Amino acid sequence: MEKQLILRHEGLELTATLHYPAASAADERERQPVVVICHGFIGSRIGVDRLFVKTARALAAQGSFVLRFDYGGCGESSGSYGALGFDSMIGQTRAALDYVLAMDCVDPQRVTLLGHSLGGAVALHAAVKDKRVNRLILWSAVGYPFNDIVRLVGRSGYDEAVLKGSTDHAGYTLEPKFFDSLQQHQPFQAAVRFGGDVLLVHGTSDDVIPADYSFLYQKVFWTRGDGLCDKEILFQADHTYSTRAHQEEAIRVTVDWLAKLEKRHEQWLDWSI
Repeated sequence: MEKQLILRHEGLELTATLHYPAASAADERERQPVVVICHGFIGSRIGVDRLFVKTARALAAQGSFVLRFDYGGCGESSGSYGALGFDSMIGQTRAALDYVLAMDCVDPQRVTLLGHSLGGAVALHAAVKDKRVNRLILWSAVGYPFNDIVRLVGRSGYDEAVLKGSTDHAGYTLEPKFFDSLQQHQPFQAAVRFGGDVLLVHGTSDDVIPADYSFLYQKVFWTRGDGLCDKEILFQADHTYSTRAHQEEAIRVTVDWLAKLEKRHEQWLDWSI
């Protein structure tokens, strides 16, 4: 079952879709895990080629609640994306967490953020700020928000925003405060402060965000005292996993990784009893 709803955060109305776990996969007597999906730069909760729809349905079939939502100014949500910035996206992500964790049927010990591209960097920073998150999945994650987004927008677009107060990029009006907010966040430095388990997924043919970032992320995550970090590099996959085979592979490795954590969780429960 899927339900469309509206989340509210600081005057924004964020359109979201909640996926319920399949009855065949979920035990109605127990609380279920939850995954919140964070889309990337000027993206939406649907994703390129419906990537996030397919991902959410696969995770729900496995037994998880899944919430995917549009950041302010994206998709069907209210607001001006380029006037909000990185901190607002972190706040919006935490508002999504507030919603799902207010549900009695959700297990607060099994909370995952899945972020793609810029959404990966947002998910990481949100997970560092919000200790309720104990699992993190980063698909093709941005490593240097300011440099990576300016590279996408173009230096001339950034200069125009600074000089004229805004620039147009793919129909989105980006203001200087948006770029300033990107400069204030360094995901590689933040990574060491997240104590949960991490999965990194990246394609070798990603010409938007280099796969080298995931190798560097893993090295940083490995320096922590707590939490595992696994990495899956998908041969010839591009930034949005745009072929059916690459979509299915990204979803499969994600579902399998979470299933492995669920098995470990069950074993710990058995041991504790």
